[in-house]
Amino acid sequence: MTDYNQNPFGSTHSLDHNPFDDPQQPSQQQQAGYDQRIAAVQQREADLERRESELNQRAEHIRTHGKNNWPPFFPLIFHSIKDEIPENSRPLMTRMYQLWLVLLATLIINFVACLFVLLGGSPDGGHDLGASIGYMLFISVCSFLLWYRPIYNGYMKEQALYYYLYFFFCGFHLLFSFYMIIGIPSTGSAGLIQTVGMFNRGAIPAGILCIIATVGWTIQGVGHAWYYKQIWAHHTAAGHSFDKAKTELATQGAKSYFTRG
Repeated sequence: MTDYNQNPFGSTHSLDHNPFDDPQQPSQQQQAGYDQRIAAVQQREADLERRESELNQRAEHIRTHGKNNWPPFFPLIFHSIKDEIPENSRPLMTRMYQLWLVLLATLIINFVACLFVLLGGSPDGGHDLGASIGYMLFISVCSFLLWYRPIYNGYMKEQALYYYLYFFFCGFHLLFSFYMIIGIPSTGSAGLIQTVGMFNRGAIPAGILCIIATVGWTIQGVGHAWYYKQIWAHHTAAGHSFDKAKTELATQGAKSYFTRG
């Protein structure tokens, strides 16, 4: 009998909500969060596809042209600015490589100039020649490994660790270049002071070679100072930090220095 006494038009449901609304429809805030997650997933997928395409291109190039191609006379590493450096950074990286070649030529000329300084009768000629040989063998290798290769890896992998390695060792190289421009006798430098001394002694060939060496030290020194500033600006704009560099060192170690990608 209880059922017959109930109001058939009565309702225990609240009429505060529209009964025709979709109960599954998300709120505006939920929808915005969902859209952001979808966009993030799509961005990661695009990055993975781009990365996969780059790796496939590199693998194909290595398969076609060989794994190592530098130095040409005894290949030890793979070096290709065209294939490994992003397009917008290739001009700068090409200039850095050219500056390293200028340094290499300057070291050779400096050695020859110091040889002529010895032949020109300088009392410190033996010390200059010995030091210039050490520079030619030591600086040529260390400059490639300690500042050229790090900045090459930095632009290839865009990792903070390589930029800080470059800034540290190239900073020392800038000081060394200034030191070599001065040309203090018995230091292995055929710079300005040596140039003046050779002309005063009448050793014209030695003086001319010292001028060429001084010009070489100046060109590569000024060039490095110019690009040091540009690379610092790029590093800052990219958001690299010393904390990121420490994290990369802890997670990857020195192994990544010798690997690609």
